[in-house]
Amino acid sequence: MDSAGTLQIALYLVILTAATPILGGYMARVFGNGPAPFDRALGPVERGVYRLCGVDPRAEQHWTGYAASLLAFNLLGLLLLYALLRLQDWLPLNPQGMAGMDPDLAFNTAVSFATNTNWQAYGGEAALGYLAQMAGLTVQNFVSAATGIAVLMALIRGFARRGSRTVGNFWADLVRGTLYLLLPLAFAMALFLVWQGVPQNLDAYFTAETVEGGRQLIAQGPAASQVAIKQIGSNGGGFFGVNSAHPYENPTPASNLVQMLFLLLVAAGLTDSFGRMVGDRRQGRAIFAAMAIMLVAGIAVAVWSEAGNMEGKEVRFGIANSALWAVATTAASNGSVNAMHDSFMPLGGMVAMVNMMLGEVVFGGVGAGLYGMMIFVLLAVFIAGLMVGRTPEYLGKKIEAREIKLAMIAALTVPFGVLGLSSLSLVVPGAAASIQEPGPHGLSELLYAYASGTGNNGSAFGGFGADTLFHNTAIGFAMLFGRFLVILPVLAIAGSLAAKKTLPESAGTFPTHGPLFVALLVGTVLIVGGLTFFPALSLGPVAEHLALARGAPFADMNR
Repeated sequence: MDSAGTLQIALYLVILTAATPILGGYMARVFGNGPAPFDRALGPVERGVYRLCGVDPRAEQHWTGYAASLLAFNLLGLLLLYALLRLQDWLPLNPQGMAGMDPDLAFNTAVSFATNTNWQAYGGEAALGYLAQMAGLTVQNFVSAATGIAVLMALIRGFARRGSRTVGNFWADLVRGTLYLLLPLAFAMALFLVWQGVPQNLDAYFTAETVEGGRQLIAQGPAASQVAIKQIGSNGGGFFGVNSAHPYENPTPASNLVQMLFLLLVAAGLTDSFGRMVGDRRQGRAIFAAMAIMLVAGIAVAVWSEAGNMEGKEVRFGIANSALWAVATTAASNGSVNAMHDSFMPLGGMVAMVNMMLGEVVFGGVGAGLYGMMIFVLLAVFIAGLMVGRTPEYLGKKIEAREIKLAMIAALTVPFGVLGLSSLSLVVPGAAASIQEPGPHGLSELLYAYASGTGNNGSAFGGFGADTLFHNTAIGFAMLFGRFLVILPVLAIAGSLAAKKTLPESAGTFPTHGPLFVALLVGTVLIVGGLTFFPALSLGPVAEHLALARGAPFADMNR
């Protein structure tokens, strides 16, 4: 990598680190008990929403009531989006006359956006009208992101409260996350993107005459608003089929940098919010450090692996920005792309897969990344307690059998979805036909698809033919498992911790804010992920890398 690429990556990491406490402090005020910025302007709107919906934001909920409200809201959103996709040819704001989606694709897409995954087995400009894009996908981009933040806030209250039976109010967390955080950021970013050249209109597509004298249909529409929230909310679904490689979604180096920053910025800021809200900012810094170490390691491997490989990459972005985006988007559970991951070298593609297989904890999705990392925090302090012969504690709360059992249920969800459903895909007649390439790379395509679905990421190895009845259904269930079989144990942990008393620190208390704990946490994440997925990875990207190193691609080795 040249000095310009190194400088770009360094600048990115410096800005991300510097902006984390600024946004983290703002979010702590939004979700804390004190007055939040913009209360005077947004307070009347917030209270109006509560009155319209018949919600008392001061009515606290037990974790079971919180979970029931969350599930009901998300189920309703999923059903409404499914209906919108199926019936879009009967609805307005569809100037190209797009047909309604087939039932299996509509199910897959509705689940995808309701779970903050944004997996797309279709091309946006070729399949969706403007109403479906705006009232369907963009709305879900906001509320699915706000749902993830709400779950995190319930978990933070579990750590911070003493002897409480409640973890907050889901409806209040949802409204405040959307109104005070996501909407202002998305509005500002959409204006920036329009300035950079991203279209925002309701005009029909137009036909342009090319230099060679041919004719080309140029898609347009309300793209800037969807691109903004797809990055801020860790969603990732592209308005256009090639996502952020499209010049209408990502036209300039400035738009590329800003979009990459927002892939991780809210998730990174929430680590600082966590430290502030539990009363010890060092805890947030330790978790940020663990995430940052894994992020930098992934960037280093990906950039090294992609050195000299321009296949599938935009010349205007180059290798450094393409590799950086690939690592950031899979670390963030975002899924947007500015290059073709299927064309990455085996180890470069493996970095993206590993980020998803670890359970979106390398910053991860907004809210979801940090509550996923907290699962590993509990496992790390449990391991530390076993080593020193003490009852595990974190933030003064005893971590007992109930919390560890729930944490293991959440931790086993990703292996179940990735390995279980990938294995099923290899034995169901016709399902393996979606794999484009022979040998290890074909296995990587399949593993990537189910890692992306279960990890609620949404990116893909482009050679995988996902739009089939089996894969639309199976990946749809993978997305549901990866989202809600983690959320429910996390909320149960929040309820269990909130009811506990806080114990004072003693000489034997294991500190959870220093370098030793950061190393233990990183080791726990990597060992759990490595032991689970290394056999599958060794048959996919590792085998492909070794074959290429010998100068014998797998297709040639079979001859």
